[in-house]
Amino acid sequence: MGSRLTSLPEELFEAEKYSRLKIIFLSVAFFCIIGGYTLARELKNTLFIAMVGKDFAPIAKVLSFIVLIPAVLFYSKLVDSMRRYHVLMVCSAFFGIMGLVFTFLIGHPTIGLLNVDKSPYRIFAWLFYFFGEGYSPFVVSVLWAFVTSITSPEESKRNYGVMVAASKIGGALSAAFAWALFSWSSNLNGLISHVFLHQLVLGISSLMFILVIPVIYLLIRRVPKQYLHGYEAAYQLEKEKVEKEEPTQTQDVQPPILKEPAKKEGMLSGLYLLFKYPYVFGMFGLVFFHEIMDTIFSFLRLAVGEKSSTDIAGFSAFLFQTAFYAHLSGIFISYFGTTPLLTRLGERVCLLIVPLLNGILLLYFIIDQSSTSFLIVTSAIKSLHYGFSLPVRESLYIPTIKEIRFKSKSWIDGFGGKFAKAAGSLFNIVLAQLGGAFFLPVYAFSFASLISCWFVSAFFLGKRFDQAIKKNEVIGAEVD
Repeated sequence: MGSRLTSLPEELFEAEKYSRLKIIFLSVAFFCIIGGYTLARELKNTLFIAMVGKDFAPIAKVLSFIVLIPAVLFYSKLVDSMRRYHVLMVCSAFFGIMGLVFTFLIGHPTIGLLNVDKSPYRIFAWLFYFFGEGYSPFVVSVLWAFVTSITSPEESKRNYGVMVAASKIGGALSAAFAWALFSWSSNLNGLISHVFLHQLVLGISSLMFILVIPVIYLLIRRVPKQYLHGYEAAYQLEKEKVEKEEPTQTQDVQPPILKEPAKKEGMLSGLYLLFKYPYVFGMFGLVFFHEIMDTIFSFLRLAVGEKSSTDIAGFSAFLFQTAFYAHLSGIFISYFGTTPLLTRLGERVCLLIVPLLNGILLLYFIIDQSSTSFLIVTSAIKSLHYGFSLPVRESLYIPTIKEIRFKSKSWIDGFGGKFAKAAGSLFNIVLAQLGGAFFLPVYAFSFASLISCWFVSAFFLGKRFDQAIKKNEVIGAEVD
């Protein structure tokens, strides 16, 4: 551990100037986006339960699966018509500005939190929930798509741990701030309105998304284009594509990150590639397996939080407390685990470690079934995912073409992720109807099947990734 603490300054200051700048700018972008996402994600659950009720949360998950389909189609069109860093800036701006609009509406006397009546007809709560479900596929995932497009396999091993650690620091500080704020307010006997506190937290979240815009702009302006190639084979392929489509400009062709091909691939091309390539469908499987498990435990966490809280401020404090613990442990996992393991073991072995560790955590929960084990497992699963599993999974996009990195990824993280959440929510609904007697056998069988499929998918994905890197291959090249 001590060597890792002293190696960070060496890694940054011994790196070439522009490589160091790229790491710093991307780390700041991750800090802002995950910090803002942490605040918005928990507020989405708090406001929905306060206005509509916990029992409708699984239904909201199912409906969000349907609602986000048009958004994914529009996003695919956006990818066709804009440069990649512009896509990230536009998505950050949209969620930042719309977040400020929702911040204002929270204080509305009729549709906001001042109206204390719970009802499934509270339209504002549903709209904000669906809006909140878009943060992950259209901000967090877009940042990762941008990062993989300008990162080589060697850089991912060295730098992903640092960038993810920065994101975890942003998430931990945001969660700690909100946790302290709501806990502190409960001791003031209503001197500060809980409505104002929720507006304050969402407003800060929105501003953090907006801050990403100047960070990415400075990255593009300050870092020369040769440091933004990423996977060289994919860069050369896309450069050749630009030259073929615009032969008169072959003398000064900009890299794909700065200049995009004129050809439009269509809004459904990402979905087509998802089913065409087993490699891409395998990445869908990794998202699917995690999101089902996360949805099941998230619903249980909401139930525990609502039961242990006396008001909405206390409920928010509980959610941010658990988020803080997850991010805090994620800092250590990402920096002391992700970089060393990726460097020494490679993506193939790391992919197999993820389902193995999740299986151990689930086994512990099924055997113990106490409130303590639940909180430990919930925090551990989230910190393991965001600190280790997610950067390993995102590195799989490096040897792929742009359409897979951006379009197929949007279908996987948006449509596929919400499909998994809908499946997990249906599982929660069915289990609630069956009763507590079926808890242990249903959970044991379901989780055993889940982990087994996850392990098999990870094995074949890792094998295909190693093959592509070894042969300097670009997955999806024949499409171009």
